[in-house]
Amino acid sequence: MVADIPESAIGERFLAGSGPGGQNVNKVATTCQLRVDIYALGLAPDAFRRLKALAGSKLTTGGELVITARRYRTQEANRADARARLDDLVEAALVRPERRIKTRPTKAAKARRVDAKKARSAVKAGRGRVQGD
Repeated sequence: MVADIPESAIGERFLAGSGPGGQNVNKVATTCQLRVDIYALGLAPDAFRRLKALAGSKLTTGGELVITARRYRTQEANRADARARLDDLVEAALVRPERRIKTRPTKAAKARRVDAKKARSAVKAGRGRVQGD
């Protein structure tokens, strides 16, 4: 784990898997569901906001982040997958985005744009009805 996530903030449940798989799916609860209390993570306010935005529908109204892993056939592999996805999510929330620097178009660029508009306008103006004398 790259991010320091306290074990007390994480709850784990194993559910019966869904979809094809025969007896293994019917008998073994391999799907791992992680529930993480995001308030217990101790994130900075800006990182907390980014985590909420990144989590989207995985976040409950009670402040729990729910991650379900069912990619693999074993509990251990699904547990590792769920924790890796949690790490990736928290790590992405900790990255501060670079500030955008406003730029202005140059005078030459503005002139080129206006010239292109005039040329296009002339082409379209020439498409009108032909008047016979």
